[in-house]
Amino acid sequence: MTRTMLLALMATGLLLPELALAQGYDDLDESEAAEDDAPDRRRDREVREVVKGAYAKSNVGGASYLLAFRGWVRNGTAVGLTVGMDFLDRETMSVAGELTFNQGIHNGVDYLTQSDYGCQLAGGAAPCVEGDLRTYTVQGALEASIYPTRRIGLGGRVGAGVLRSPLLMDELAYQTQVLSEWNLPADPGFHGRFKPLALVGVTGEYYSKLSHFSVGADVDLFYAFGFDLGLNWTGYFKYTF
Repeated sequence: MTRTMLLALMATGLLLPELALAQGYDDLDESEAAEDDAPDRRRDREVREVVKGAYAKSNVGGASYLLAFRGWVRNGTAVGLTVGMDFLDRETMSVAGELTFNQGIHNGVDYLTQSDYGCQLAGGAAPCVEGDLRTYTVQGALEASIYPTRRIGLGGRVGAGVLRSPLLMDELAYQTQVLSEWNLPADPGFHGRFKPLALVGVTGEYYSKLSHFSVGADVDLFYAFGFDLGLNWTGYFKYTF
C-alpha cells in the first residue's frame, strides 16, 4: 500500500509541471489576444463618444453691416436657431446640411439726424434707412469640416436664403412724414420686402465629453441683395440626437 501511494505521488509530481505549463500557454494566448483587441475596443469607445447625425443648435452673438448702412446702423445682436443633419461622417471629415432662422437687432441713427446729414436714396456711404433695424432671415447652408484632433472640427460654410426687415414705425407716418423729411421721391424699399441673400462663413466646433453636446462658433459674411453686406459672429451650443 505504501509503495503504491509513493508511486502515485511521484507520477502526480511528474504530470503537474506539464499541466501548469499547458495552462500557462492557454492563459498567455488569451491575454495576448485580449491585448491585441484592446486598441480596437478603446478606439470603438472613443469614436462612440462623438455623436453624429441629426442636431439642433442655438447661436448668440454680434452682427454688423459693413457698407451702405454702416453710417447709420450700429453693431447689434444676432440670435439663431438651427436644425441640421450630418450626412457624411468620416474619421477626418464630415459634411452637414442645415436650416437656420436668424434674427438681427440693431440700434441706429434716427431719421431726423439722417436728414440733417443728407441721406441718399441710393448709393453713397449712407442711404436713407429707418434707423433701428430688426431683420429676420431664413437660410440653408452646406457645411464641411475637417478634424485635426478627435474632438475639434474646423470647417467652412456656403448658403443662401431670404432676409426681411419689417418697418418698425407706423406705415402712414413713414410714408407721409419720414419720406417727406428725407426729401425722397420714392420709398428706398429696404423695409417689408424679402431680399435674397448669399453667405460664406467659417465654423469651429469642440465636442465635449458629454457625447451628445458640443460648443462652437460661426462667422458668416452675407450679402442681402437690395439691402447691404453684413457680418454675423456667434457662439453656439449644439445637441446631436
